Amino acid sequence: MIKVNVVQIQKNLNEVNYPINKKDLIKHAEEKGVDEKILRIFKQLPLRDYETLSDVSKALDNLEY
Repeated sequence: MIKVNVVQIQKNLNEVNYPINKKDLIKHAEEKGVDEKILRIFKQLPLRDYETLSDVSKALDNLEY
């Protein structure tokens, strides 16, 4: 299990321009210099387009990290 700062994840997601796909979400996170743990979590997300912050949050809730 990975220990993460949920606030840090939410902050990164709030800065995203939606809609966004998984690849671009990871690219955005890398450009912002987010923690490697958070990048690993984003890489576990399903490969699809995310319309809103809520869409990403729901997908994150379904992951085990």
